[in-house]
Amino acid sequence: MAGSLESKRNNSTMSKNILIKNISIVNEGQINTHDLLIANGRIRETGNINDPDATVIDGTGKHLFPGIIDGQVHFRDPGLTHKANLYTESKAAVAGGVTSFIDMPNTVPNVLSIETLKEKYEIAAQKSLANFGFLLGVNSDNIDEILKLDTSHLLGISDDGLYFTKKGNLLADSSETMEKLLAHCETLIAIHSEKEQLVEENEKLFRAKYGEDVPIEYHPAIRSEKACVEATKHAVALAEKHNARLHILHLTTEAETHLFRNDIPLKDKNITTEVSVHHLWFSDKDYSRLGTLIKWNPAIKTERDKKGLLKALLDDRIDLITTDHAPHTLEEKQKTYFQSMSGAPMVQHSLNIMLQFYKQGAITLEKIVEKMCHNPAILYRLDQRGFIRKGYFADLTIVDLHSEWTVAKDNIHYKCGWSPLESTRFQTKVVQTIVNGNLVYDNGRFDERTKGQALKTKQD
Repeated sequence: MAGSLESKRNNSTMSKNILIKNISIVNEGQINTHDLLIANGRIRETGNINDPDATVIDGTGKHLFPGIIDGQVHFRDPGLTHKANLYTESKAAVAGGVTSFIDMPNTVPNVLSIETLKEKYEIAAQKSLANFGFLLGVNSDNIDEILKLDTSHLLGISDDGLYFTKKGNLLADSSETMEKLLAHCETLIAIHSEKEQLVEENEKLFRAKYGEDVPIEYHPAIRSEKACVEATKHAVALAEKHNARLHILHLTTEAETHLFRNDIPLKDKNITTEVSVHHLWFSDKDYSRLGTLIKWNPAIKTERDKKGLLKALLDDRIDLITTDHAPHTLEEKQKTYFQSMSGAPMVQHSLNIMLQFYKQGAITLEKIVEKMCHNPAILYRLDQRGFIRKGYFADLTIVDLHSEWTVAKDNIHYKCGWSPLESTRFQTKVVQTIVNGNLVYDNGRFDERTKGQALKTKQD
């Protein structure tokens, strides 16, 4: 099997050094063909290396990326495990080259306390094949408790997904709560930026016309450009007022991209944003084909928005690429408009999507690595992750840029068992994924003997 381990896999494999030979390393704006040696879970060195005792991976003709870090997922564990859980979705993640993920707080119970946050880390330590981090949830009910905490050691806090619990949980709709948070919080604040009042007004208009079965193509009119732009403008203005760290999740409109700057490096930015892969891949033209399967909040919008998002990604107004991986069962998705759940699974296929753009000449490999590996590590201030550097954790992804395959039921690893990308033919393939020096995914096979580690910030 080309590129697979040359020695027989056994219990000693995990403790042995791994030597990746003759591979094109994509890292920090350059592509160079070298060998890379892994020892004790870390990157020991790159160059022309011989280690007769190491397990060898032949990287000839392949490319090596730092492991993909997905900065926004909903893995549903605990409380919603009929859709997904930390084992199944992390398995899908490593099959897609994702070695680390950051999960949102809208599980059951919502992650609104340090105690619940710790419980989630404990679950992940037992189940996740990838490295893991979790954001603490914030809403109007727990804002005062949040302000009493030392939040400096947290990856971040977020309201994302909490609006499913009850109305009024979006920070973008509450200036008072947002002001309190931005004035006093010592970590990144990541928000879902839509103005709920405008969305509700639009819902009433379309419900009056169509009843419960609103045609799905009106989703971007209900969760409109105006609802996104007004919320983001307001949030950015408040963050600038308080000199706070604000991150706008899953940007969807070309208009919003002009609210972000690209004249300073990411490490110096207080106000940042991201794009999720589905907003680059799909547009409103796809609703007629895929219906509620591509119902997301915020909504997939126009071709103009899709092109504007890619342009802003390339010129660094948009800082990173995420998936907003949000699995639901097919039964939950295939309901009428107001009953259909928003979100879809994407984490296994995000790198393939971006590599397809590379094959089309729309983005370079170096820029993909910057947005999917380096920048998530910089934004969340992750310790020794996101780069191929001596001494860093050996989180690595090996890809074959000349291997075609088609997304189908039998190669989807999501617990929900479906993907809006089914029948899509990709021209690239993730062949191996290494997490903390362990070959967790190897040409369709998984080694589940080791689990991922909790992501730590540099100040830890």
